[in-house]
Amino acid sequence: MEETIPFKSLHSREYQGHKKKVHSVAWNSNGTKLASGSVDQTARIWNIEPHGHSKVKDLELKGHTDSVDQLCWDPKHSDLLATASGDKSVRLWDARSGKCTQQAELSGENINIAYRPDGTHIAVGNRDDHLTILDVRKFNKPIFMHEFQYEVNEIAWNMSGDLFFLTTGLGTVEVLSYPDRLPRDTLTAHTAGCYCIAIDPKRRYFAVGSADSLVSLWDISDMLCLRTFTKLESPVRTISFNHTGEYIASASEDLFIDISNVQTGRTVHQIPCRAAMNSVEWNPKYNLLAYAGDDKNKYTDEGVFRVFGFDSS
Repeated sequence: MEETIPFKSLHSREYQGHKKKVHSVAWNSNGTKLASGSVDQTARIWNIEPHGHSKVKDLELKGHTDSVDQLCWDPKHSDLLATASGDKSVRLWDARSGKCTQQAELSGENINIAYRPDGTHIAVGNRDDHLTILDVRKFNKPIFMHEFQYEVNEIAWNMSGDLFFLTTGLGTVEVLSYPDRLPRDTLTAHTAGCYCIAIDPKRRYFAVGSADSLVSLWDISDMLCLRTFTKLESPVRTISFNHTGEYIASASEDLFIDISNVQTGRTVHQIPCRAAMNSVEWNPKYNLLAYAGDDKNKYTDEGVFRVFGFDSS
């Protein structure tokens, strides 16, 4: 089967600006802007042209007083961004002005964040396994708070927003109906903790990355495991589907990012890395993969991220 992307002829570009390592990268809903969050306590917004010809401009978002560990864009608004920080706050930003528009103070160091696909609610997880759900219209009054008695890692809604997924340190994925948050399923997904989750944009699948170094692919309608991707050797930290749902990228402490064909399970390309990866995310419109890890500029401590998929470097 011929692959639809000429992977072997594509290149990565490096983006510098953060003073320390980058923990998270995310594209906005129309694929024109990329946000990056860093240990340097800032987020940055980059205008990245899909063909890579124009000079890249970036805007610094200042206000957090600890590491910006995760960020995500409003799925319905290409200029609104949410950031989660170790300073216990969650902030909403306007990407045009760079101004913080809303702020919520929560109970602990925030490490995971997800938007509901209709843009109404934001879920936030912290290091103490507290889950908080915020309504963007009444941002400083949480609509739901719960402390779990086990490790809770990445969280996500399905594309229609009526199911909510939590990955756990028990190797399970908890599936709740939404908005009533009633237990719907407990999926025994892996033999070790589940760390990350990605939803197929075509609504067919979701994928789970685990400490057992495997990525599992699930049918989202009947909640059955279809196959596993086995190329990585270290705990899987981050996974992402491309915009057509044909490919899945996964990364870990291994010094490569694996790109596999979702249907065959076979690796189609590997992107070499210089360090452990923290975040991979495909652009929602183009075959561009942003990735960030523990690597730094060769000569300084400045954090960098890269985007793979350009015709020239």
